[in-house]
Amino acid sequence: MPLIESLGLRALHYFNPERAHGLSIRALAAGLVPMKGVWTSPRIATEIAGLALPNPVGLAAGFDKNAEAVAPLMRAGFGFLEVGAATPRAQPGNPKPRLFRLTEDRAVINRFGFNNEGMEPIAHRLAGRPAGIPVGLNLGANKDSVDRAADFAKVLAHAGPWLDFATVNVSSPNTEKLRDLQGPEALGALLADVIRTRNTLARPIPIFLKIAPDLTDDEIIDIAQVARHSGIDAIIATNTTLSRDGLHSAHAAEKGGMSGAPLFEKSTRVLAKLSRATEGQLPLIGVGGISSGAQAYQKILAGASAVQLYSALVYHGLSLADRIAHELDALLAENGYAHISDAVGKGRDQWL
Repeated sequence: MPLIESLGLRALHYFNPERAHGLSIRALAAGLVPMKGVWTSPRIATEIAGLALPNPVGLAAGFDKNAEAVAPLMRAGFGFLEVGAATPRAQPGNPKPRLFRLTEDRAVINRFGFNNEGMEPIAHRLAGRPAGIPVGLNLGANKDSVDRAADFAKVLAHAGPWLDFATVNVSSPNTEKLRDLQGPEALGALLADVIRTRNTLARPIPIFLKIAPDLTDDEIIDIAQVARHSGIDAIIATNTTLSRDGLHSAHAAEKGGMSGAPLFEKSTRVLAKLSRATEGQLPLIGVGGISSGAQAYQKILAGASAVQLYSALVYHGLSLADRIAHELDALLAENGYAHISDAVGKGRDQWL
C-alpha cells in the first residue's frame, strides 16, 4: 500500500466509521485522492453478460450510495462499478450508529437500511458520468412502500438510460421482510416485472440478482431455477450475513449485516452451490471477504466469472483493486490458464 494511502487510512480510522466513509467520498469527489487508472491484460480482460471488463475486479454496491464519486472511482483500478442502492424516494435509513468496524476480525457490520438520496439525484449524476468502465446501479425498495416489489422496476425505469447494468437487491438484511422476496413465487413475479421494464428501455441492459449467504441448499436451488427461467443475466453471491460465527470484536453483537474476512468461506460455499445449481447457464459474480488475489482466484475457481470488493477497502485502501488484478493475473499464469474464463468453476467441488 502506498505510504500516502496508508497514512490516510490511519487518519480516517480516528473517526467513527460512518463519518470516515463520508469524508472518503468527499475527498474522492473533490479529486484529492490520486488514482493509478485501470490495469488490464489479455489474461484478465473478460466479458460478463455482454459487458466488456478490462479486469474482473469490481466495486460492490454500498460504497458510493449516491453516485457522488463515480468519475474518480472509474479510475481507481476497478474493472466495473456498482453504485447505490437507490430507492424511488429519498430515505434516511436506520438510526445512528449503524456502521461498525470489527478491526480484530477485519470485518464490518452495517444496518444502514437503504439510506440514500433517492433515484432522481442519483440518476442525474449517473447521466453526467464520463465514458469508461461499466457502471451499474443497485436497485432497492423504500422501507414504507406499499408495494416494495414495484419499487425495483420504478428505479430501473427512471435511471436505466444511464446504466450499463442494474442489480435487483432483495438480500439486504436491514430492511424488514425484504429477504422474503427471495422466495420462488415472490422472486419470480418481481423479476418478471423488472425484465418487462428493462425491455422497454431504448438500450436494454443486463439485469443481475444479488442473493444472501444465509440460504439453505433447497433455497439456493429454488433461486437458481427462478433465475434461469426469468431472463436475468447474472447472479451476485453474496450480500452480508446475519451470522456471527467466529467473531472476536467488541462490536460482534451489533445488529445488521456482517461483511469482510469472516464471510469469505460462507459466501464462497454458497457461490459454489449456486454454480452447480445453475449448471453454468448464468454468469456469477463472487462477493464476500476478498482481500487478496489468492482469494479472488478461489472465487473464480468456485464458479465466479468476476468478483466485487467493499469491506476490505476499509482496511487495505482503494489501491487493493489494482493489487488484486495483478495478483490474479499472476496466479492464472502460474496455474496454466491462458484466460480467466478457463479457470471458472475448476475448483468448485472443494467447496461443496
